[in-house]
Amino acid sequence: MFTVVLRRFQNKWKSYRHRFVPWVVFNLSKNEKTLRKVTERSKDKLVPDEEVSRSLLALFRALFRKHGFHQRQFQTPFMLQLTSEAEQVGGDPVCGQDAMLQTLGFCIERKPSTLSFAGTGVFVTKGFVPKGATVAMYPGTVYQPYEPILLQSIRNPFVFRCIDGILVDGNDKGISRMVFKSCSGRDRIGPYLTSDTSWLTDTPHNPLAVGQYVNNCSYERPANVCYQEYDLPDKFPIELRQYLPNVNYSQGTQRRLRCVVLVSLRDISAGEELFSNYYTIVH
Repeated sequence: MFTVVLRRFQNKWKSYRHRFVPWVVFNLSKNEKTLRKVTERSKDKLVPDEEVSRSLLALFRALFRKHGFHQRQFQTPFMLQLTSEAEQVGGDPVCGQDAMLQTLGFCIERKPSTLSFAGTGVFVTKGFVPKGATVAMYPGTVYQPYEPILLQSIRNPFVFRCIDGILVDGNDKGISRMVFKSCSGRDRIGPYLTSDTSWLTDTPHNPLAVGQYVNNCSYERPANVCYQEYDLPDKFPIELRQYLPNVNYSQGTQRRLRCVVLVSLRDISAGEELFSNYYTIVH
């Protein structure tokens, strides 16, 4: 009995330790190759925000051509333009994976990780990922540094801390799940959804919204993607915000919505698992 309990604890610890600050600090010097270092906060970006926006808009437009046919009663000029594009293309609306392959040139999916202790991982299953591509998004509720997250953080290995202290809770279960669904429903603007709750299920509408399951790199498996903080531009079309897997915890937050994307550090081929650096050191 004791052996079984000890083995379960060891497996949990191997998965959680990279988010346990005292362990991270103590082991920094021992894990130089698993760290990502930047000279200042502004140097955290691997690609310009405009390039991230182009990738998201291309995918979201394709997704809208799939789902937008059900929203004809709320047509805006932007929606009419997308509907017209869809009719010109012809054929049935594509599924999320097809939309990703057509617009970004690759597909990613959640599958059992190649790491024995990690559980779920994220893999490139089709196509080819070039260096500098937006590969995934880290979904979840966005908390400003001063907002309460104690209860949600208990036994939660999916809380991502940005360089400026903003937190993103990517847990799709328990209190975290209820908080996201509540905030998402609250922020609806008339007929328009401003976030996507489907990432809480096994079949997210936005296939990029699986970034919380990307595992930490190691000496044997170096990072092939990195996290990049991305503030949603004010001009981002309201009609396409329904595919964003993030929502602010407080409705009155004055700053732009913080999203976190994962960007490829090198070319990645189909069949490879994605690995990231769980922590970035700012000198």
